[in-house]
Amino acid sequence: MTDTITYDGSPGVDYVDQPTFLVVPTDFGVGSISVDVASGLNHKGPPDARGFAGLAYHLSGEVDQFECVYLRPLNGQGLNPPAPRNRRAVQYFSYPDWPFDRLREAYPDGRFEAPADLLPDIWTTLVLTVSESSVRVSVNGVVVLAVAETKAPVRSGPVALFVDIGTEAFFADLTITAS
Repeated sequence: MTDTITYDGSPGVDYVDQPTFLVVPTDFGVGSISVDVASGLNHKGPPDARGFAGLAYHLSGEVDQFECVYLRPLNGQGLNPPAPRNRRAVQYFSYPDWPFDRLREAYPDGRFEAPADLLPDIWTTLVLTVSESSVRVSVNGVVVLAVAETKAPVRSGPVALFVDIGTEAFFADLTITAS
């Protein structure tokens, strides 16, 4: 493990979908990444915190560009959240150009997020199957999201354990398999 990156700022203004993660020194391009993750609220975040935790990949050397898939367990079907949160338990984004809010605005069909059977503070297996221009996301063995055209340039780079605002997260059994 190498760097832990944190930012001070205002919620929703300058640290949502930022590089807030622990970098795993590896060179990953295509293949699969699997991790068990349990996340919930740390009770220090904004009211819209949802226990955001997941995997970042294809990090640039300067760690100023990456792709990421994260879970929002407080939006999981296990809690029966109201619409539209019930369709937003899993999120893909590409930093810095395509954060979640820009993806929602440009693609109101929701193709970059999906519902999933999640609960906070419960171990969940997250698997990303990554190709040069797509990613398939499985939660506990069920494919929940397939992004046919990702938003980042093709690159290889490190993988990272991602945790966003207001979240306490735990990770175990990280497996990175290059194709």
